[in-house]
Amino acid sequence: MYVFNNSRQSTASAPLRIPALLAVIVFSLLAPLTAVAQAIIPRPPEINATSYILLDAQTGHIIVEENADEALPPASLTKIMTAYIAEEEILTGNLSLDDTVHISEKAWRMEGSKMFVEVGSDVRVEDLLRGIIIQSGNDASVAIAEHIAGSEEAFADMMNQYAEVLGLDNSYFMNASGLDTELYYNTMSARDLSKLARATILNHPQFYSINAEREFTYNGIRQTNRNTLLFRDRNVDGLKTGWTDAAGYCLVASAVRDDMRLISVVMGTESEEARAIETQKLLTYGFRYYETHKLYDQNQVLTNVPVFSGEQSEVDLGINEEVYVTIPRGQADAMTATVDVDEVIHAPLNNGQIMGVVNVTLNEDVIYQGEVIAMQEVPQGGILKRFMDWLTLMFSNLFSG
Repeated sequence: MYVFNNSRQSTASAPLRIPALLAVIVFSLLAPLTAVAQAIIPRPPEINATSYILLDAQTGHIIVEENADEALPPASLTKIMTAYIAEEEILTGNLSLDDTVHISEKAWRMEGSKMFVEVGSDVRVEDLLRGIIIQSGNDASVAIAEHIAGSEEAFADMMNQYAEVLGLDNSYFMNASGLDTELYYNTMSARDLSKLARATILNHPQFYSINAEREFTYNGIRQTNRNTLLFRDRNVDGLKTGWTDAAGYCLVASAVRDDMRLISVVMGTESEEARAIETQKLLTYGFRYYETHKLYDQNQVLTNVPVFSGEQSEVDLGINEEVYVTIPRGQADAMTATVDVDEVIHAPLNNGQIMGVVNVTLNEDVIYQGEVIAMQEVPQGGILKRFMDWLTLMFSNLFSG
């Protein structure tokens, strides 16, 4: 086991030339010199909603949640999935922003919020996408669903398949708009909505800016974005509102501050104003008391260890991915990283070979665990090198016993 303080180790640091057990003792003694006071964080705010969740979009870390797995009617939050599928179709080449969609009578007759497309007209996909996201158009949702899948029913089947792929375990779709009927309504949980919002942000960045547009004019009719936080908080840039009698007032929001992006979901609030207020409480709490911390760069060397029977006498160990963690503000220096590998490592080693794990802890809680790999190839040494290393190990074992 090799232990080192502060996860952001410099790749230029001199390697430790001491046995593994001694490394543990030395850093345990030094730890109090660099320790910081444990963060004191107040309890989360009281949120007047049926269900809610707040998470870090970069890491997926849940900061606050309540009743987040209950399947509830999502109303127009359904359209986040409708837009997601349309964007996927564009990215895979099955659809283009410049394609035109023929508006059916069913789409034209849709009740509730509308984009006000005309029956029999041809509308560009890009306009429909804005109509879905900004204007929450039920007519636009049905039109794009029919164009992609042939019918809204077939599109709902696609929505359920995407839900399975994205791990939305408490979601089921029967239409593309989220409108409730006397016989059925869609269901989604707050956790599922946060996962879908995160997938939208991370997987479709080229389309995400549409969510921040405050208004859209089509057919001579100007409509403002129903997400009122876009007009109140400069950090908020998405995503979607929803309301029906069954669902109450719902809001999925996202905001960025100080290189941290948060996603919040509130479901079942009492009014349009209430969903904005409760969302603002969550976002304020998350930004005030937590931060997104970059733990490792891609291909960062963490430490190096001796290698026996190889052409080289040591190998760098590192991590092959960029890693972020969510931590209480001001606690970065209190993190400790421990690399667990075999005490005796023999060549040959392949570049990228898994050598062990790194555990990063904060206040005795493991906040990250990942594989460490060999950062270069170490071929087996010649006969003389292997014999000398064998002697070294034999005498080391003899005296350590």
